[in-house]
Amino acid sequence: MPVYVYHCGKCDFEFEQQQKFSDNPLKKCPQCGQNALHKVYTPVGIIYKGSGFYSTDHRSSSGAVSSTTPKPNGTKPETSSKKESDDKKENKTSEKIKKSETS
Repeated sequence: MPVYVYHCGKCDFEFEQQQKFSDNPLKKCPQCGQNALHKVYTPVGIIYKGSGFYSTDHRSSSGAVSSTTPKPNGTKPETSSKKESDDKKENKTSEKIKKSETS
């Protein structure tokens, strides 16, 4: 059962009361006897753990998680999948150069 905090508007008395969800809210102050009680709503702390909780988080088109590597000159980070494709292009280019040199 939840615990509610009540505050009296007349005498400033504040207390906690355990109640069911279906119970009616209290109205009469146990300290001064006036009908001046109201519930005090406090913010709830929520901690999200893990990935996938931000609008910027998404799966890559291949379904694999890509890591980012920061560049030293302060430009945008490069994803590992892009870096791998650049490495493959570079290898193909160097192979073409070697073949043309031997011919």
